[in-house]
Order: sequence, then C-alpha cells, then structure tokens
Amino acid sequence: MAKVCEICKKGKVFGNRVSHSNRHNKRTWSPNIRKVRAVVNGTAKRVNICTRCLRTGRIERAI
Repeated sequence: MAKVCEICKKGKVFGNRVSHSNRHNKRTWSPNIRKVRAVVNGTAKRVNICTRCLRTGRIERAI
C-alpha cells in the first residue's frame, strides 16, 4: 500500500534527474509521512499524515 497523507492526499511525485550535461533519468519525490495517533470523529486512531498537515494543525493529535 502506498504511503499517502490521509488529509491532503499528498503522495509520491515523479520527474527527471537532470545532470550538468542535460541527461535525464527518472526519479521520485516522496512526501514526509508520519504515522501518528490523531482524533478522528471523536476517537483516537492511527493515521498517516504529512508533516505539513501536522505543522499547520489540520488534525488534532491524541494524547
């Protein structure tokens, strides 16, 4: 199963690695995903969240 942020649906992005001589190779960028305990619909649940959503307070962490 792919790691995707369950709030903003951010996932892996594909592109090219470009050398100084302009040669292109495939590469990927992965989001910074963390598995945290968060309050979802009033109950604590483990969810995969990107650090951007954690930092901006889109989800309330469970204690």
